[in-house]
Amino acid sequence: MALIVQKYGGTSVGNAERIRNVARRIAHFHRDGHQLVVVVSAMAGETNRLISLAHELSPNPNPRELDVVAASGEQVTIGLLAIALCDMGLKARSYTGGQVPVLTDNAFTKARILQIDEQRMREDLADGAVVIVAGFQGVDADGNITTLGRGGSDTSGVALAAALQADECQIYTDVDGVYTADPRIVPQARRLERITFEEMLELASQGSKVLQIRSVEFAGKYKVNLRVLSSFDDPESTPKGTLITFEEEDDMEQAIISGIAFNRDEAKISLMGVEDRPGIAYSIVGPVAEANIDVDMIVQNIGASGHTDFSFTVHRNEYQKALSVLAQSKDKHFKAREIIGDDKICKVSVVGIGMRSHVGLAARMFKALADVGINIQMISTSEIKIAVVIDEKYLELAVRELHKTFELETAQQPG
Repeated sequence: MALIVQKYGGTSVGNAERIRNVARRIAHFHRDGHQLVVVVSAMAGETNRLISLAHELSPNPNPRELDVVAASGEQVTIGLLAIALCDMGLKARSYTGGQVPVLTDNAFTKARILQIDEQRMREDLADGAVVIVAGFQGVDADGNITTLGRGGSDTSGVALAAALQADECQIYTDVDGVYTADPRIVPQARRLERITFEEMLELASQGSKVLQIRSVEFAGKYKVNLRVLSSFDDPESTPKGTLITFEEEDDMEQAIISGIAFNRDEAKISLMGVEDRPGIAYSIVGPVAEANIDVDMIVQNIGASGHTDFSFTVHRNEYQKALSVLAQSKDKHFKAREIIGDDKICKVSVVGIGMRSHVGLAARMFKALADVGINIQMISTSEIKIAVVIDEKYLELAVRELHKTFELETAQQPG
């Protein structure tokens, strides 16, 4: 008997029939003697609908009240799933994040988990019940409802697994694992049987939508065994999926590149003719960070005239906000000839632990893009990643070309 935390995304609980299908899967595991804690998202599209309603009433909704609205979607789902399980003869108890409680800080819409009290869940599990918890949400020290940011239900699932010291955390979604690339763009993409946490973290941070980055960070920090599975497979079948491992297996070292990730939600801001002096980077990025805007890639080009050009990328949703912050900071914190932006860019990345022991991969990547006429605007690297910013219209071409260049459709790649 194992203690398993299962997380189901919005498409997995998108309607009554899909909720029944999730209930059948849970019943199958329960019959096998496993203890189950189930984390669910709001029904597909519901969170967007709720947030849209808030924005119809105000262009800048109060963050506290926005969290109250946004968190209600998961409350509906946990109740419906509990009803379905009870109808099948199982004991089931549903809890909101505040009822568990999942304690967070008070950064509304982007809260971070501080502590989880697992006592009530353990009591229900000992009583033979299936525990159902609303993902994406928690409560701060003052009792305010908070949400964890988009995709936060993955983080909820992994955090609960860590708190309960679960044997495994299973993330059920609309795909049956982690692929070498998005199969909708590259039909030849191959499902990976396993991948390291390090690679999964890079893929998530570079735009892979299979897992939310904070959930992978949580899993790596607390050594949570993580598996990605499809909720649309036969509930009675043995699932395949992708296992995310802590250590590199011997046969994994043969793969140079594990996957191609991309992110359409990027925007680039460039400050031209900035004075070149110590602290100039902080003078630019500091006010942006204080506005709670995440900065991704940064490039600084130092000229011979005592000036520099400084470019960085942000999430496209925060593009206009970042421009506004810079306009207010200009002349006060720094001087620049002009500030220009581009919200029609994207980021494409290749990721693989094999980069540690193979040279020339960047050259292969750059040549592949050049051969199909794609210009590179920015470059960022890490020990196991190379990322480039390109014009958004070339995204699919770039992903397909790189997948072919690194022969990811085959399990064994040449060195």
